[in-house]
Amino acid sequence: MSTNSAGRVAIVTGAGSGIGRASALRFARDGITVVVNDIHPDTAQRTAEMIADAGGSAVAIAGDVTSPADVSGLVDAALDRFGRLDILFNNAGGQQPKPTGQISPPEFAAIVELNLHSMFYGVAAALPVMLEQRAGVILSTTSGAGLGAVPGLAAYGAAKAGMISLTRSIAVEYGPYGIRANVISPGSMDTVGLRRWVDTLPGGVDAYAAQIPSGRLGTAEDIADVAAFLVSDQAAYVNGALVPVDGATHAKLAIPVT
Repeated sequence: MSTNSAGRVAIVTGAGSGIGRASALRFARDGITVVVNDIHPDTAQRTAEMIADAGGSAVAIAGDVTSPADVSGLVDAALDRFGRLDILFNNAGGQQPKPTGQISPPEFAAIVELNLHSMFYGVAAALPVMLEQRAGVILSTTSGAGLGAVPGLAAYGAAKAGMISLTRSIAVEYGPYGIRANVISPGSMDTVGLRRWVDTLPGGVDAYAAQIPSGRLGTAEDIADVAAFLVSDQAAYVNGALVPVDGATHAKLAIPVT
């Protein structure tokens, strides 16, 4: 599907692997120049090389999204090298599962900073540029944990719920200036970490996937395809939206109706 995004410039955080890498590759395939960010310089560089090998344009900029200075540096790099910034994809984040009562205050703060504060740092740095251009797209990756309780992910879920609220505020406040903000909520993704956890459950991966209405785990490419649409002109009237990409997991009733 063509998305009419050629010639634009995007920052993708957490683009050294998974959803971030798949989205950076997809953006580049659509003609978008990508500023590839990851906290690990080698993985960021590898993604940029993969884009270049496929005929696209990218630059790798390592940095920590919990540092406002590092995040501002990504925006500065886009402007210095390419003269504009059209898309900010706040994708970096995460948390290792841990019971709520065992999370210390410093751990809670760190999780919220990685997931929610990092998004705000990006928004704060990108908004002035997009306001001057009278155009821009801010896309962020949330989680099903931000839509409903997931045991062991309380801090992560709280931060992800905050990302949804922040997205809606941006859409309402800055929609009149040509800026759109949306959020994707991935479902259970086919990653090494998830498979390691699911393998400890009765029935393993097959049983876990069977309870997902679509019958399978999600892939990074599933998210990347939706991200490519949301940052394109084809989604010009999509603003302030939460888009679950989860095989109908969120749509499924937790308590069966009899």
